[in-house]
Formats: sequence, C-alpha cells, structure tokens
Amino acid sequence: MTDAHETAADRSLRTTGGAPPDDAGSSATEAPIPLLEPREGIPSVITDEAALAEVTAAFAAGSGPVAVDAERASGYRYGQRAYLVQLRREGAGTALIDPVACPDLSGLGEALSGAEWVLHAATQDLPCLREIGMVPTLLFDTELAGRLAGFPRVGLGAMVENVLGFVLEKGHSAVDWSTRPLPEPWLRYAALDVELLVDLRDALEKELDRQGKLEWARQEFDAIASAPPPEPRKDPWRRTSGMHKVRRRRQLAVVRELWQTRDRIAQRRDVSPGKVLGDAAIVEAALAMPANAYALAALNGFGRVNRRQLEQWQAAVDRAKGLPESQLPQPGQPVAGPPPPRAWADKDPAAAARLSAARAGVSALAERLAMPQENLIAPDTVRRVCWEPPKPVDAESVGAALAGHGARPWQVEQVTPVLVAALAQGVS
Repeated sequence: MTDAHETAADRSLRTTGGAPPDDAGSSATEAPIPLLEPREGIPSVITDEAALAEVTAAFAAGSGPVAVDAERASGYRYGQRAYLVQLRREGAGTALIDPVACPDLSGLGEALSGAEWVLHAATQDLPCLREIGMVPTLLFDTELAGRLAGFPRVGLGAMVENVLGFVLEKGHSAVDWSTRPLPEPWLRYAALDVELLVDLRDALEKELDRQGKLEWARQEFDAIASAPPPEPRKDPWRRTSGMHKVRRRRQLAVVRELWQTRDRIAQRRDVSPGKVLGDAAIVEAALAMPANAYALAALNGFGRVNRRQLEQWQAAVDRAKGLPESQLPQPGQPVAGPPPPRAWADKDPAAAARLSAARAGVSALAERLAMPQENLIAPDTVRRVCWEPPKPVDAESVGAALAGHGARPWQVEQVTPVLVAALAQGVS
C-alpha cells in the first residue's frame, strides 16, 4: 500500500482551490498527492463468463457502496455503448470488465441491486450501463453532490484533488476505448477512476450534511435512479452544427438527407458519424445545392472523397431537390410550451415582467444556497410557470405547479416563496 492509500481514509474534507470553505472560512493548503497505482495493482480484464461469475460472487459478498464507471468510445464509434466497465467495493477490490466479450451483465446488476451505486456524472453512464443490464435502484452521484455543495469545479479529477487531496492522471479520458487489447496505461487510468470514488462519496455526504443539503441530494439521486430512459430525440438532424446558416426549406431538406445518409453509413461501419462526413461539409452542400458530383467535389469537406462516395452524397442532395413542397421540412422546430423568452416582451409584457422578477429571485436564492441556478430549479420550469401562472397565485398553487413540472420536494420548498412574489407582478 502506498503512502497515498495509507492516508486516504484519514483525510477529512479539503478545500484546496475550489471547495466550499468551512464555517470559519479556513482552507487546507497541503500539496495534493499523485495517485499513480491502484492499491491492489491493475486487475486482469474480465473477458469470459467463468471469470464474470467469480467477480459477480465477490461483489455480491462485498460490503458498502459500490463504485461504478464506464468508458465509451465517443468520437470513434457509432453510438454510446460501453467498452469497459469498472467497479470497486469493499471486500471485493476492483474489477475491470469487457462488455464486448461479456455483453450481458444483468446477473452482476442483480447481484448489486440492493447496494448503493456511486457514479460520477451518473446520467452520462447510466444509458450505456442500462444497455448491458446494469440498472441501479439506489445511487450517489458525486458530480451532482459537488454541485449541490457549491464546488465550482466538479470534474472527477478536480473533486478528488479538492476534496481528498489526491491527483488523478486524466490523460486517457478521450482515447478509443474500443481498442483491443487495451493498453496497460489505459487500464491503470480506468482502475484509478473508481479507486477513491467511495472515499469521495463519504466526504461529500459529510459536507452536504454539514450544509443541511443531504436530504436534497438524496431526492435528486432518487429522481435520477427512477427516471425512465429518455425518449428518442425528434429530428436529430436539426442539431447539425452550423444549422443557423441554413434558411430555405429546400436547403433544410438537403441537410436532412445528407445527415440521414451519413447516419446509416456510420451505423453500418460502427464509426462516429463525424468520421464519415463532417457537419461543416453537410451545411456547405446545403447552401451550395451542387448540380452534380463534380460541383460537390469542389466544396470544402468533399475534395478527398472518392468517386463512389461522391455519387452517394450527390444522390442524397438530388433526393432533397426532388421532394415536393409538401414534404420539405419547416424552418425551426415546433416548440412545446412557452415561446422563447426574447419574444415575451412583445407577446405578453406582464409575463416578461414576471419572468424577469423570477429569474432575479432564483439567482439570488441560488447564490445564498451556494449552488448553480439550474440545480436549484430547472430554467424551463420557471419559464412555464411564469408564462401560465396558476390561479390564484399562492404558495399551494405555485408549489403544485412546480411539482407538476417535476420539481423535487426540496426545490418546491425553497423556490415557491420566490415565485409567489415574482408571479404577483402582472397577474390579473
């Protein structure tokens, strides 16, 4: 065991360059300690069912929370599947599992169903974990805990350094985790990501309790664990970077056709769509509306594309050109709920006044509570309540409106008085 590991359990909450100060305003100043090796060394990657069964039994027999992390290959592969899963639990040590070789981890997930899962930025990893059968019923999100506690920097490395006093090497966060075999330095990095996650959880729990926010955090964690999978995004092609330049409906149709063609190719090849064709090239083709493959080849992004691929992209452009008017996409997306706030002053000056007062009140409250405004209450919730206030405007009706939009009980309790005062402006 290294000196770093020997002191990990003894360190209390630190405030080295970014943690909330204690009541006396003091902060620790000792230099952070580099964390270079997992305490039991780098475990072998689990790649077969027999080894997976042993790990499942070991983790089921372990005690306390289980640290969980997953590595994806964003920017390299199609989709957001997991290419490595890391776990650590008292009594079981650390495990690295290859979900390509072992695609069904539902048995492991069930074995851990009664344990609290500790994740950092849980909403990023839960979708890919769900795909392989790992779904927590109880969780602790160390990133969200850091936000609620008022830490300005909530990345895992910053949190481990500021709270526990150790430096994690983060050089492999954006590598291609679909690579096989995975290099040893990457595996070391992956194992260290869960090495102190439970220690971080314990320290943050104490800090949240000290600030009187622990119950708030638990409500947030429960909401994440119980949330259903998100609905597929409607018209995802509209998120093409540079879309603001595309104005005409026929040009929008070109973007749609090229985006959908690219997506099919990327899925078939299992590569990131950006590696097939860049967003900038799609927008360039939509604006230029090339007449043929030769004209397309002259555009930025298409110059090095071979003849067969050029014809493929030009065919997509031609399909968009040939669509009847009735099948062309409309500019912009239908927006459910209130209009964009910039239009409120013209559409409903009283609503604009309510929103201005509500934003000022929420901002002041968030500052007093030392947390980001978006964690205090979702901005969309504030807009919806301000656009269509309940009647009569009182604590009961406003609280019910907030709850109806998904606000947690602690948020309702904190925000209701602020919104009642704001909504009193301009309500007839």
